[in-house]
Amino acid sequence: MSAFEAARAMVGAGAEWTRLGLETAGALSIAIGGITTILEMARHALAREHVSFTGARFHLSRYLALALEFQLAGDILETAIAPEWAKIGQLAAIAAIRTALNYFLSREIADERPAAPSPTSATPTVTPAAE
Repeated sequence: MSAFEAARAMVGAGAEWTRLGLETAGALSIAIGGITTILEMARHALAREHVSFTGARFHLSRYLALALEFQLAGDILETAIAPEWAKIGQLAAIAAIRTALNYFLSREIADERPAAPSPTSATPTVTPAAE
């Protein structure tokens, strides 16, 4: 095996490990987002507080957007290391779908952000009494 072939194999293996890491980070982001959203909703429900589904969707959507970015990065890396036309076409379709999902999810997050109550607006203002 020549030095070029050895370097090529090492770069290919490194790229595969990097892709696996990116896809794992995306899956972990979804799992962490789902778990934290459920726990936050349960905490509010157990405290007999109002459970805001808009707030829960906003919380979860941030994790989903991050996961889509990780997954898209993995897809791009896979396209770079697997130059078969059928694979490139399949990955291009997946990347287009994920990019569209991320765009609309980011837009929805931006639209929902003003609607979500801020912690400062929920607390009443206390003014000192006149003496």
